[in-house]
Amino acid sequence: MAVDIDEAIRLNASVLAVQVFIGSQHERQSLQNLTNLIDAAARYGIAVMGVVAVGRAMERTPKYFRMATRLMAELGCHMVKCYHIDDGFDTITSCCPVPIVIACGKKRPEKDALQMAFDACEQGASGVDMGRNIFQADAPVPMMKAVRGVVHEGMSASDAFELYEQLKSEEAS
Repeated sequence: MAVDIDEAIRLNASVLAVQVFIGSQHERQSLQNLTNLIDAAARYGIAVMGVVAVGRAMERTPKYFRMATRLMAELGCHMVKCYHIDDGFDTITSCCPVPIVIACGKKRPEKDALQMAFDACEQGASGVDMGRNIFQADAPVPMMKAVRGVVHEGMSASDAFELYEQLKSEEAS
């Protein structure tokens, strides 16, 4: 655990996250960390997000993600973060009783990142956790606004990319 509950309260955290390593040698310990955090956070009304950890040797299949996300939800997570996959992602979101947020992973071209966000939301994701795809974008603020357009305003990926390009050019002038 990086932060205990007292430190989280001091920081005024509204959500705490914990990685869970389903199928790895650290599965038991990570599940114990998850349930301990859920119990501690519940006393203070703080939500917990379970994060599906995927190491290099671990599966990235719909079956694996369905099991991992559902398990974390059933243990008490308020939301789950997992990777988007091209085939079968809708089966993952349909099997999980709590909101799913996708991890966007490696840096992609802006158009591709917006398409992934759109596809994930169309397939049932409630949002995206897009760090490097925003902060390493050519224009981070316009990218953030374009992502917001996809996730919260129902914009298509192409419309969001047009917005990004427009805001980027306005920012440059």
